[in-house]
Amino acid sequence: MNTFSLCLVLIIFLIDLNVISSQSVSVGGDVKPNTLVIAFLVRNKAHTLPYFLTLLENLNYPKQRIKLWIQSDHNVDNSIEILDAWLSKVSSSYSSINTHFAPSPPTEFKDEEGPTHWSESRFTHIMRLREEALMYSRETWADYLLFIDCDVFLTYPDVIQDMVSKNYPLVSPVLQSSGLYSNFWGGMTSDFYYYRSDDYESILFRKEKGCFKVPMIHSCVFIDLRYQSTDKLSYLPEKVPGYHGPHDDIITFALAANLSGIPLHVCNENTHGFVMVPLERDTPLESDESQLTNIKLEVLLTGPPLSVSESLSRFVKKSEKTSWGLSRTYLINLERRPERRKRMMDCFDVLGLEVTVLNAVDGSLLDETELTRRGVQFLPGYRDPYHKRPMTKGEIGCFLSHFRIWKEIVEENLDVVMVLEDDVRFEHYFKSKLEQVLDELRTLPDFDWDFVYLGRKRLLQNVTEDQVIGSEFLRHVSYSYWTIGYLISLSGAQKLLAAKPLNNLLPVDEFLPIMYNQQPQESWAQYYPERNLLAYVAEPLLLYPALYVNEPGYVSDTENSTTIKVTQTTERREEL
Repeated sequence: MNTFSLCLVLIIFLIDLNVISSQSVSVGGDVKPNTLVIAFLVRNKAHTLPYFLTLLENLNYPKQRIKLWIQSDHNVDNSIEILDAWLSKVSSSYSSINTHFAPSPPTEFKDEEGPTHWSESRFTHIMRLREEALMYSRETWADYLLFIDCDVFLTYPDVIQDMVSKNYPLVSPVLQSSGLYSNFWGGMTSDFYYYRSDDYESILFRKEKGCFKVPMIHSCVFIDLRYQSTDKLSYLPEKVPGYHGPHDDIITFALAANLSGIPLHVCNENTHGFVMVPLERDTPLESDESQLTNIKLEVLLTGPPLSVSESLSRFVKKSEKTSWGLSRTYLINLERRPERRKRMMDCFDVLGLEVTVLNAVDGSLLDETELTRRGVQFLPGYRDPYHKRPMTKGEIGCFLSHFRIWKEIVEENLDVVMVLEDDVRFEHYFKSKLEQVLDELRTLPDFDWDFVYLGRKRLLQNVTEDQVIGSEFLRHVSYSYWTIGYLISLSGAQKLLAAKPLNNLLPVDEFLPIMYNQQPQESWAQYYPERNLLAYVAEPLLLYPALYVNEPGYVSDTENSTTIKVTQTTERREEL
């Protein structure tokens, strides 16, 4: 065989090899998917484990190509019982399962001051276990290794394929949390600790989408072990040449990568999932459950609720709904928006809040005859200050819906009511923060109130909003929009009804500032001489819109509806 023929055969061989290699990372086709080890450690995670394990089970990667490596020790809860129940159901589905559970004491390390204290002995133990998982994956010739903490919730079922497709030695999916915390660092100081880079928030909140090189990834790390360079990765400082960083597992691993020239990447093209914020030292484990509530509410903004498999359902506490000490909570929802009602009812299940659903007045069905029947007359000369148009049908329906609630409050003599619209996002730790506001409303000396915005759009930034004397959470409110959520007292509802707003109708966003005498349009305010509503705002706010204008999926049933044709019978001539 001459040199040309030999080269040709070699080229064909390399082409075939490349085809096989590329096929091997695919889940479909005739070539088996590459093998994957999923490794995780468990300690005192009984509250998150049912959700974590269910989501793990739901990943769209063939289980017969997955090996599980699970270690659990030093527990003071029933984490191991949950693991055993889950494994008894799924063990036959996976390629193999390597476990080591230590259910008996000691429950803590000698230099540990509690289950949330990361002592040097605990770091040493964790580093050794992670190194064992890394060595196990290499020794069993796994193609990929996913290190994942069990307070990570991978809600995107195709996350494994997504990470495989990047062809990086080290990569992590960007995870959301109940704040600015995530599973990557945008920057690292010269002494190897965290600092927030300029692009951190744009990566975290997906303002820029793609894959980004970063100095640190943790909590959910995907390693392509087919790269020879990954042989240099380690969690043990003594195995990292030139290492002089702190005694810390994630920093050791990141520096092992950096010192070996292995880039670390995070990718955010998809919403992959969520991660819990680590508890601070001396924080009780129970506080993690409140954070889990935050995560559940965040999940509902983008998809179905977190669920648990049947084999784990008995380990999930079902909290009964209560009124939270309110006379009533109303949810305003259009019957033709069942998806919004479903999301909000799922939120109330998570929060444990009893709610009365009010079927909103559908503005699209209103005509002049119906408005006359309801006694509606429009405020003379009203035009929207921004769009220079009369009221839309949606705005009319919105007002009439809130008006109906105010009437029920008075008719049923309800003391304190919360009103929510169906497109809200709850601030983290919503229940405890609302309880603080309610406590101040009840206990502040010489203080009366009618109305409190829980969420609003402040329109005049140059106007000072003074803190209520003696209050930590209440401010006097200036000209504001939105009725996405508010508290209203019996006296507040009585004042709003006494103003007879259906005789001079304008949007509820404009009517309320008139009633607490902060409406800049004096020509509108003159139709309401009794402007004595005692209104305040909770600061910081407790509610926000689920979606803002121009965000994907945003729909407004008020702004995007048509205006109604009015005549002198509904829009009176100037009388004053």
